[in-house]
Amino acid sequence: MRWAPYGFGGKRRDPEQVKREGWREQGLLAISADDQRLTWPERELVRQLGEKLYGPRPSQKEARHGGT
Repeated sequence: MRWAPYGFGGKRRDPEQVKREGWREQGLLAISADDQRLTWPERELVRQLGEKLYGPRPSQKEARHGGT
């Protein structure tokens, strides 16, 4: 049998296409806090939203508390 269910063969979508479709179809937004397409204030806003919703990133938490 040569047929495979969708997602189990063939061509994979690139991550940017997945993000674009997620935004357009479901209103989900996936943003890297380090995305260089954004200005510094925009990246800072993304970081603040991420911390508000999910807490600080482990690397930031360690840096702020002296590594302990």
